[in-house]
Amino acid sequence: MRMRPAIPTQADPVEIGADGTRRAITREWVREEPVALEFNGLSYAVMMASPADLEDFARGFALTEGLAKQPSDIRQIEVAEVESGTIVRAMLTGLGVEQLTERVRTRVAESSCGLCGIENLEAVARPLPQVAGHRAISAQAVFNAISQIRDFQPDNARTGAAHVAAFAAPDGTIILAREDVGRHNAMDKLVGAMAAGALPIAEGFILSSARCSYEIVEKSVRAGATTLATISLPTSMAVQRAETAGLSLFCLARDDSVLCINQAGGEAEQSDGP
Repeated sequence: MRMRPAIPTQADPVEIGADGTRRAITREWVREEPVALEFNGLSYAVMMASPADLEDFARGFALTEGLAKQPSDIRQIEVAEVESGTIVRAMLTGLGVEQLTERVRTRVAESSCGLCGIENLEAVARPLPQVAGHRAISAQAVFNAISQIRDFQPDNARTGAAHVAAFAAPDGTIILAREDVGRHNAMDKLVGAMAAGALPIAEGFILSSARCSYEIVEKSVRAGATTLATISLPTSMAVQRAETAGLSLFCLARDDSVLCINQAGGEAEQSDGP
C-alpha cells in the first residue's frame, strides 16, 4: 500500500490590513480528513472529521444515530489508516442491528449532520425519547462552564477553527471535552467518551460551541442528556424538539448572561450573570 500523502498543517499566508498593509504570518490549519464508518462490515457513512478520538467518534455516532441502544451493544472498534483517509470499523449487537441493514439500503442523502431529501421527511418528525426527570441547572453553573471552556480547546487555540462539546457537573465544573472540525462530530466524540467511561450524562449538562441546530438537540436527547447549553442561538426546530422531549435548553451562553429557552418546563427568560 502506498504511503498516504502528507496533509499540510501550516502555511505562511499574507495578512492584508484595511489600510493596505501586508505582512506574512504563520498559521496552523485544523486537521480535516475523510473518516469512513463501518458497522458489522457495512459501510454506513463517510464523514469529514478531525482524525483524533476516532473510537469515541464511532461509539458516539452509533448511539446518537440509534444504531446502538446502549454502550454494551458496541464492541471491537478498530481504526485503520488508508491512503485516502481513515476507516473505523465496529461490531454492533442488540436491537439496533435489526435496523442497520435496512438503513444502509435506504440511505440516500442522510448524514450525521442532518436529514436531506423527501424520502427522509418522515424520519425528521420521528418522536424523540422523553428526557428523564431532572433538577434544573442554574445559570451560574453555565457561567462557570463558559469560564473554563477555553482550557479544553487546545485545537481551537492553535487554529481558531475547531468546535468543542463538553460535559459539566451540575455546578458547571467541566469533566470531559472533545474537539473536532465539525460540531456534530465533536458531540459524537463526547458522547462516545462518556459511554466508554460510564459517566452519568444525565446528571450534569452538555456545553457546545455550536449553533444550536435540531441535530445537536437530537444527539443530546438520544445520548441521555437532560440539559444542553450552546454558545449560539437555536433554530426554531431545535426549540420545538427540545420542548417536546423535555430537554432543558440554554443558548447564547456568555460569561455574564445566558438565554434560558426551556428549563425543566419553565418559561424562557434572560438570565444575567454576576
